[in-house]
Amino acid sequence: MTTDTPARLLHLLSLLQTPREWPGGELAERLSVSRRTVRRDIGRLRDLGYPVQASRGADGGYRLVAGKAMPPLVLDDEEAVAIAVGLRAGAGHALEGVDEASVRALAKLEQVLPSRLRHRVATLQAATTPLTSGDGASIAPETLTVIASAIAGNERLRFAYRAGDGTESRRLTEPWRLVSTGRRWYLVAHDVDRADWRTFRVDRVSEPLATGARFTPRELPTGGAAEFLRRSMRGRHPSYDVDVTVAAPAEAVAGRVPAALGTPEALDAGHCRLRTRSSEAPEWLALRLALLGHEFTIKQPPELRDGARQLAERLLRSAATS
Repeated sequence: MTTDTPARLLHLLSLLQTPREWPGGELAERLSVSRRTVRRDIGRLRDLGYPVQASRGADGGYRLVAGKAMPPLVLDDEEAVAIAVGLRAGAGHALEGVDEASVRALAKLEQVLPSRLRHRVATLQAATTPLTSGDGASIAPETLTVIASAIAGNERLRFAYRAGDGTESRRLTEPWRLVSTGRRWYLVAHDVDRADWRTFRVDRVSEPLATGARFTPRELPTGGAAEFLRRSMRGRHPSYDVDVTVAAPAEAVAGRVPAALGTPEALDAGHCRLRTRSSEAPEWLALRLALLGHEFTIKQPPELRDGARQLAERLLRSAATS
């Protein structure tokens, strides 16, 4: 009989996380305990917040069901490696729908992975190449996880940074939040040496190091990292109002439109409207509109119409035969 109660509870929880119903007798046999002990252990799991459902009968069964809150999970080696590899593959690219939450999850998982599993994850990652639809620069997942861990722990973060003009510097920061724009990751942080808030493109960050020095988080001037980044980008690049009509239902466009073009508004059964304010390059926006796969009409701005025209002319010249 297993006398180590914590180890037995973890084993029981691992079994219950398999999507099936377990007869009490089978659980007792697997755990080398009596059915009465199984019933007591089920009660302990319920006290810890795990929603275990029991069925009646000669050999009543148990299954783990969905509850109101997310309890801790127990993963075996293969499951932990699979999740870590999947998160790392997505975290390196600022893809639509892959935001800071996935990076925080990766940071938490890698923090507790045993060294043998870390090696397996790194080996699998090095041997695979993700095919992504994002057109932003890729980022080493380790860079994101170091930054995310520093944010979670309120630790000062030191890193090397290359500016847009190629200037290189060393920065000491108090990291606040990671923000994904759908194309790139940005770090919003307080620059200690410059005594001011800054935004950093994470693909230009190298050698990130959490110093271990704790800090008390300051209050961000705008109250939100996304809004601070938006204002910062507007200050660097001219912005303009975008108004485009797409010849397709809103639901057909919603899954393909990038965040930079806003959320489609239904006009009728076959048309929708995209309205937003953007500081992205007009040719890039024109290209993303073309990739929607539907006809569209640019109402404004003139810069976007010019960008679409220039892009079309360049593509025609490239496709022309000599």
